[in-house]
Amino acid sequence: MLKQSLQQKLAQKLSPQQIKLMKLIQLPTIELEQKVKEELEENPAIEEVTERTDPSEIEDYDAREEQTIDTQEINIDEYLSDDETPRYRLVANNVSPDQEDKSIPVAMGVSSIEILEKQLALRDLDDHQYQIGLFLIGCVNDNGYIRREFSAIVDDLAFTQNIVTNEQEVLRVLEVVQDFEPTGIGARNLQECLQIQLKKKSTTDPIELAREIVSGHFNALSKKHYDKLLSRLSVTEELLKKSLKEISKLNPKPGAFGSSKVVQHIIPDFRISIVEGQLDLTMNTGMIPELRINSSFKDLLQSYKETNNVKDRERKDAVLFVKQKLDSAKWFIDAIRQRHHTLMLTMSAIMNFQEDYFLTGDERALKPMILKDIAEKVGMDISTVSRVANSKYLDTPYGTFLIKYFFSESMKNNQGEDVSTKEIKMILDEVVQNEDKTQPLTDAKLMSLLKEKGYSIARRTVAKYREQLGIPVARLRKEI
Repeated sequence: MLKQSLQQKLAQKLSPQQIKLMKLIQLPTIELEQKVKEELEENPAIEEVTERTDPSEIEDYDAREEQTIDTQEINIDEYLSDDETPRYRLVANNVSPDQEDKSIPVAMGVSSIEILEKQLALRDLDDHQYQIGLFLIGCVNDNGYIRREFSAIVDDLAFTQNIVTNEQEVLRVLEVVQDFEPTGIGARNLQECLQIQLKKKSTTDPIELAREIVSGHFNALSKKHYDKLLSRLSVTEELLKKSLKEISKLNPKPGAFGSSKVVQHIIPDFRISIVEGQLDLTMNTGMIPELRINSSFKDLLQSYKETNNVKDRERKDAVLFVKQKLDSAKWFIDAIRQRHHTLMLTMSAIMNFQEDYFLTGDERALKPMILKDIAEKVGMDISTVSRVANSKYLDTPYGTFLIKYFFSESMKNNQGEDVSTKEIKMILDEVVQNEDKTQPLTDAKLMSLLKEKGYSIARRTVAKYREQLGIPVARLRKEI
């Protein structure tokens, strides 16, 4: 049965301007530079400042704005439209926004695939084998391995390249590819990769033993069961050490060469320096120009006020366009200033919170700090602080760090004091570095040592911190 009813509720929603401001806050400096350039190109109401901007200019626009447009003569709904100009008028060949290419051309060097293809062209292969070789090179992953099954490669060659072959022929061509530089490329697994590299080395006693270890005792080698290797191979401990040293020189990832990847350079968003014993915080504005509202657009709006005639449809559209561009320009300039204020306020709170560390550089001086602590200090939401911390870098006298590096949870030591988890990780790393490598410490022993130092944590927590530090288990840290 249908019935009508009234319901009253209160809800909060972010305005489009607030959402865009949050996105601006999240942008690092280099991306903000690009965003400002795009805005300067798209909105003619914004211009760069060659001289200092008088803040009264924006206020003057506000005053003019109130007197310029008669809301009874212009449709308010039309004025509040999301887009000032139809997108198709701004895009060449009527390309949709999703299809528009916004990528930035980047100068690239010779890729690893091209290097392998050049070597393939120098080999004495017929056209049939050459095409198989090209396909195999395309199957090489970033680490230099071919992980696909031969049966799948044969099927793909038949269905996608119209090349009929068999696994034996593919294997013969693969042996040609595996003879390329860098040595070990095109291997199907780590064992084969090491075997290829050892095969090309000059034969000596350690190399000969290394070949035998990799080919016949790879499982014991990978698990570092050195006692088993000594008993099975009947060699001296000194010769085994030399062989293991030769194996450690081999490259387990031969595909990491060439310049197919772009190196991402870090540009710090903030810089902290020590001036006369006091911390000084500056914000890196990079090449971001100071912006202001184009005075010619304000004059256009003023001329409309003086004529006060919008009966003509074309003139009304022109006035609406000018006003929308002015409003968009004013908002963007205000958003840039608000972003600067928010970032400086948040970073200042972080700097003051971790003052002891920034003055000394001692990581043990880092205090436990979570997003909520900073959010309460600056009076902002946790999500805003998170946007600042997750994408911004800080340049300090001790190095450049992602801001979130300075956040850590707290734990209580035996004296009941709150200590940072970073401090515990540092002690854990120090203990592992100084351990006896012939008898590395297990997680249980590490837990006991930390407990003796005043940090009562569980074994599984020790394992978690160890993994976060990139420290392998005791068995894999063993040496002879």
